[in-house]
Amino acid sequence: MTRRTNPLVPRILAFAVLLGVVAAVFASLSPAYLSAGNLHGLFRHMAVQGLAALGLTFVIVVRQFDLSFPGVASLGAMTLGWLIAGRYGLGMGVAGALAVGLLCGLVNGFAVAYLRLPDIVATIATGGAAVGLSYFYSNGTSLSKNFFSSGILDLNDAKYLGLDAPVAILALAALLSAVVLHGSRFGRAFYATGENRTSAIFSGIRVRLYVLAAFALSGMLSCLAITLLVASSGAANVTAGAQLLMPAYAAVYLGAALFGAASVPATVAGTLLMSAMLNGFTLLAVPYYYSDAIVSIVLISAIALFDPKIAEGFRRFRDAGKPAFREARS
Repeated sequence: MTRRTNPLVPRILAFAVLLGVVAAVFASLSPAYLSAGNLHGLFRHMAVQGLAALGLTFVIVVRQFDLSFPGVASLGAMTLGWLIAGRYGLGMGVAGALAVGLLCGLVNGFAVAYLRLPDIVATIATGGAAVGLSYFYSNGTSLSKNFFSSGILDLNDAKYLGLDAPVAILALAALLSAVVLHGSRFGRAFYATGENRTSAIFSGIRVRLYVLAAFALSGMLSCLAITLLVASSGAANVTAGAQLLMPAYAAVYLGAALFGAASVPATVAGTLLMSAMLNGFTLLAVPYYYSDAIVSIVLISAIALFDPKIAEGFRRFRDAGKPAFREARS
């Protein structure tokens, strides 16, 4: 009796090989790529993108799209900066940013789940409104008053259990997300909602509530991500969230393509791979439009690999050629 190999093993090996190839290519072009200082920077950048991608994972699992989180993140950044500038303290500032993300996520979820509005239209509208509101704090100028005295910079510079603070925050968020999504009935209901809503409803799952929760988590985690970005840059501005959209989507879909389905480990792996590429482009001073183009190509390729219709089409094409090949041989 032959022992079957766990289907995840070749996927993990493929990811390891792909990551190794990326690292080898950039290290050959720039020896500083694998230096300790650059790796610290890579993982800090990964923490920002990873938190946004983790929130997006919940939305993708329930088969929806969220295009609002970059705008929501910008509003969260300006809320954080305004509260710190007003001497409300770091705790109040972070809580205010997370509350903004949660509120915007609830608006998205209510519009999509209860009002049955198209997710793309609803989230674009919410994101646009969030960007517009972010201008009211300072007429569009960046906020950095009281940042040095508030302690927000420690979110980027401090260490917890030997890890840089952003990496520790990402690790904790990923662990909690994994427990919720993969280790609880609550998480299984997310997957059931995405796979077959009719069956989920007849199983007693409150489908609309889970869609609402997915958007709420996406909004809140995007604002946690932007908090780390504000901590690293030392200022809050209205364009802070603009750089989250493409890397987050690419990370989720790339991870799903590599590991067969959207999940927390897949998203973390996809984020690591995307961050490794973006860090290499930055180190080599590649113009942003080239790196954005490559990220876009990766995103399109990952979506194509993840789309079940495309996968089924390739499978049918492959199976259709087998009988003819056998007849030719006979």
